Amino acid sequence: MMTTRVEARPEIAGEEVSRVALTPAAVELLQKLWGIHGPLMFHQSGGCCDGSAPMCFPDGDFKTGDSDVLLGTFELPSPEGDSVLGNIGFWMSREQFEYWKHTHLTVDVVNGRGAGFSVEAPEGKRFLIRSTIMDA
Repeated sequence: MMTTRVEARPEIAGEEVSRVALTPAAVELLQKLWGIHGPLMFHQSGGCCDGSAPMCFPDGDFKTGDSDVLLGTFELPSPEGDSVLGNIGFWMSREQFEYWKHTHLTVDVVNGRGAGFSVEAPEGKRFLIRSTIMDA
């Protein structure tokens, strides 16, 4: 298992610092989910409770548009760590981004099932966000 977090490549024009990262536990779960579902994506919508949890979908199953912002793209390492399985985009609704634009988001995993259609639900796990204020 990897011991360091994975930072996303910044995708917002003019930004050079990552806004979003994955914990080692999130990477491990995503590797498993990639093996089951193939390429993946995240979307963070507005709302409360599970509505504000990051949702993971097979890539393209959640349709993004002008009301969404691509915050970053992860290069998901293979379980062996010697290659990249593929890229995972992290999207957020534009309205939610206005509230969270000063934060760095870390995607983590906890035991338990969240509501909704996120692909990790059958695994008895759920993704959640841990946030810190960005310095720059």
